Amino acid sequence: MKILVSAAKTGGHIFPAIAVADEFIKSGHDVVFLGGGEKIERDAVSGKDFNYQTIKMNGFRGKNTVLKIKSLILIPLGIINVINLIRKEKIDAMIGFGGFITVPPAIAFKIMMKPIFTHEQNSIQGSANKMLSKHSTFNFLGFPIKNNLKNNIFSGNPIRNVFSKKPAQDINSSNDINIYVTGGSQGAEYLNKNLPIVFGQINCKINIKHQCGVGKLSDVKTLYLEANIDAEVQEFYKNPQSLIEWSDFVITRSGALSISEISSMGRGMVMVPLPSSIDNHQFYNAKYIENIGMGIVHSQENGLSDLEIKLSQVIDKKIYNDWKSKTNLEHLNAASFISSKIIEYLSK
Repeated sequence: MKILVSAAKTGGHIFPAIAVADEFIKSGHDVVFLGGGEKIERDAVSGKDFNYQTIKMNGFRGKNTVLKIKSLILIPLGIINVINLIRKEKIDAMIGFGGFITVPPAIAFKIMMKPIFTHEQNSIQGSANKMLSKHSTFNFLGFPIKNNLKNNIFSGNPIRNVFSKKPAQDINSSNDINIYVTGGSQGAEYLNKNLPIVFGQINCKINIKHQCGVGKLSDVKTLYLEANIDAEVQEFYKNPQSLIEWSDFVITRSGALSISEISSMGRGMVMVPLPSSIDNHQFYNAKYIENIGMGIVHSQENGLSDLEIKLSQVIDKKIYNDWKSKTNLEHLNAASFISSKIIEYLSK
């Protein structure tokens, strides 16, 4: 079989797509990876045994009128390019991982009467997946989503193998607490500006490793120095799994992939959802983790005093030890489950 896997722009789409594509390759099938040509994609597929192809496509939601018109103009060109690609490569089916990049190929596969599959990482279905889901053979879900579609399958979020190993349970009985802070590869301004201040009010020995994002290192280091905290600050950590393993708990935004990776490694979180996330999906992602007992949610609108109280409770009551005793198993086999389900369907 030859499968087209489509994802672009963000790690939250690209890395789950690559995890599933890897499973197709392991099973002896071929992969055409379709993206938008951004550096994050090129780096992610480097060294992979994929046929990497690109089409030009821009997002739609949240854009001004001119950019929306430009996006609509690009759709017919993308459809034609993908139809030609299907014919040339003799592709059997596609799976899209969200984002507007998946719309032209899905229309092309519909025209060519070939199966379409989708995967949604978040607790709220994105616009592209919502559009495609009624035409999709299976809609794989990273988190449970309530709607009336009969072709939804809860699969979990595909995670990279490096996040599939839970560290040995290490119950910390000391007051020396290890905290990993991450706002993702781009950093998070709210965490960067406010956590040094909040940490300065906590009365115990805390060891901080803080991923601040590119171009923000000097400012964040200065804030920690002013708070008299000896923190390790880096623009980007290449091996975040080692930081998760080192930590007692993580302070993070609540992007679907990040919280899936962290919880799969048996670490809990204080989650600060990005208020501007589309359809407030980060809040619902975080609430799901809170409901399974592996974290707590702090909304920015509640202020820094609320964040300080929550962090103090997690540390003083050693709630992080309870989080460590758990593992979110839902994502560990997601990639193999999705690939197997698709191949099983195509083999009928």
